[in-house]
Amino acid sequence: MSLNRREFLKVMGATTAAVAFPSVLIQGCKRALQKASERTNVIWIQAQSCSGCSVSLLNKLEPDIATVITEYISLNYHQTLCGGTGHAAIQVLENAVKTNRKDFILIVEGSIPTKSDEYCTIGEMDGRIIGAREWIEKLGKNAIALVAVGSCATFGGIPGAKIRATGDNPTGAVPLQKLFPDKKVINIPGCPPHPDWMVGTLLHVLLKGMPELDEYNRPLMYFGTTVHEKCSRLPDYKRGRFAKHWGEEGCLYLLGCLGMDTGCDIPTRGWVGGMNTCTGCGSGCIGCTEPPFPDYGNRGIYKHLVASNDELQTLHPEIASTVVKLKNGGVING
Repeated sequence: MSLNRREFLKVMGATTAAVAFPSVLIQGCKRALQKASERTNVIWIQAQSCSGCSVSLLNKLEPDIATVITEYISLNYHQTLCGGTGHAAIQVLENAVKTNRKDFILIVEGSIPTKSDEYCTIGEMDGRIIGAREWIEKLGKNAIALVAVGSCATFGGIPGAKIRATGDNPTGAVPLQKLFPDKKVINIPGCPPHPDWMVGTLLHVLLKGMPELDEYNRPLMYFGTTVHEKCSRLPDYKRGRFAKHWGEEGCLYLLGCLGMDTGCDIPTRGWVGGMNTCTGCGSGCIGCTEPPFPDYGNRGIYKHLVASNDELQTLHPEIASTVVKLKNGGVING
């Protein structure tokens, strides 16, 4: 027999329970369960993902993820983090679907396959194997909010990349918004997204309501500026000092850095407690928070973007001359 929170509270307050447990324990359990019942329920589904978004989430430092789970939300289901396995875990999803629960936020990590449910299955219901797409569609229609975390769930990401030979994708991977065109989905892209972006957005929704979003439904408080605007290498760009080889000092634009076209605050927020940034460690920005990632017009990552003639007028003279060279068949560092 399984008990919901309200039923368990009644049991804990009953005479038989009072005989079996000290009053302090009873009151402590009642307060803890009552607090849990007031927290917002969250169901987190992982579809076609590498779990990198969840790993990033676990690296949250302030507030740490344990505090978020125990004080702000009630994480009902998460494939990687849930304690139960098999039917005990899937029963949470099954009950939510069969009872038409409408008291939870649905968070989706990973793209959703549309060509066949067999590409990504999550347990069974009534003896039938269920695909991620079916769970998400059934849960999403009743969720009080829909949140996509990571570039795969927001824009398709690597599982949704085009196969250059055919321009197609083998699993028909789509982002969460494609399944719910008439609902607003909060998108928190990144490969992976910074843990602050995920936790901060969730807490904003819970404590203050919907955050202000940009044209791609990304929270402006995290994606309102470009990497280029706040990059530690911006002074090099302004002086016309460009790295020609990896490992050199200078602006990384000529090596394919996409900071000019990528919205996120990593240059000022930093990774792992603010210790480092993508451009700070010399890798360049790969544009993982933008919809084209990782295709970028079939040019891939770490390849220079060939600008149009109009765009050439807005570029630094040295960058413009390099782009012209590329357009005429030349190569960087050749």
